[in-house]
Amino acid sequence: MSHREQVVELDPFDLPEWLGEGDVVWTSERGLRTGHLVTGQLSGESQQETPCDLLAVDLAFPTPVVDDAVRTRAHQVWRHGQVLLVTRAERPTLAVPGSSFGSELVLDALTRLARAVGAQPDRFSVRLRLGSD
Repeated sequence: MSHREQVVELDPFDLPEWLGEGDVVWTSERGLRTGHLVTGQLSGESQQETPCDLLAVDLAFPTPVVDDAVRTRAHQVWRHGQVLLVTRAERPTLAVPGSSFGSELVLDALTRLARAVGAQPDRFSVRLRLGSD
């Protein structure tokens, strides 16, 4: 991505209800070391699936990935123990402070998502890929 992302804030209650009802696995589609955007998929117990990406909002070179208002809002909600949920390219996306992802940040973001949809974080699991560009 070499241009600023168009994102729109999304209410967690607009996500599928099954996310708060059973075990959920988030699986990355790319390695964590591939950059500020990690595409992924949430899967439920009954073969339900929905896309869910991770976007590190602080990457600013060569251009900012989001505008200042989105970046500020992502930091604001993070500071209060939440995560900013947006749509990007018509995909639900967690907008997370930072410029890249490590395993701890991914776990923290998905814990916050679990709480946002009314689920117990221990019902969520994470499957990571480790590749790089």
